[in-house]
Amino acid sequence: MELAYYSDYAVRLVNSEEPTRGTDTLTSVEAVRELFGAGAQGARRATDSDVTRLRSVRARLRAVFEAASEGDEVRAVDLLNALLMEFPVSPQVSGHEFRDEDGRPKWHMHIADHAVNAGASYTATACMGLAVHLTEYGVDRLGICQASPCRNAYLDTSTNRSRRYCSDRCATRANVAAYRARKRRESQEATRPEDGSGDNGRTAEAAQDSSATADR
Repeated sequence: MELAYYSDYAVRLVNSEEPTRGTDTLTSVEAVRELFGAGAQGARRATDSDVTRLRSVRARLRAVFEAASEGDEVRAVDLLNALLMEFPVSPQVSGHEFRDEDGRPKWHMHIADHAVNAGASYTATACMGLAVHLTEYGVDRLGICQASPCRNAYLDTSTNRSRRYCSDRCATRANVAAYRARKRRESQEATRPEDGSGDNGRTAEAAQDSSATADR
């Protein structure tokens, strides 16, 4: 299994909360297990304490994505390095999951699970995956959705580094909002008087009437 694959662990954890909407799905042991995915060994060790542990890590990982999205690459790397030092990994060569056409193992790097608890295991995996993704593809590949009020984290895998939204749904919503705003501006400009009529014209007419009354 490629180590970069684990970067999705970081995205899933960050997006378990949507601060601007006031929603949080990381509220139970079952939610922790769902983060790991079905059948994951670390999920079986999850306890109530891991909910609190992962919530703390979640805020720190969101800060990594936010710094990257704002173009502050050094801060993003520093924040991620701090997590890597606190939650180290034990890599090992593995071949038990994949085999070639001749039945021989496809050797690859795997993260061994020697963490003291499920929360630490998940964090170490998520941070290592994110670090591999960052160094392989660039810090600018980490982003925060620009469709308000979403603000979900995402990994940009586009060929031209142009992604701005976490999903097609958010991209569509943002495009529709931009289109409607543009149409409103065009409508306002189309109805704006260009010959001195309108409010300014009425004000001038009122001034002339007042002057005529005073002359009588």
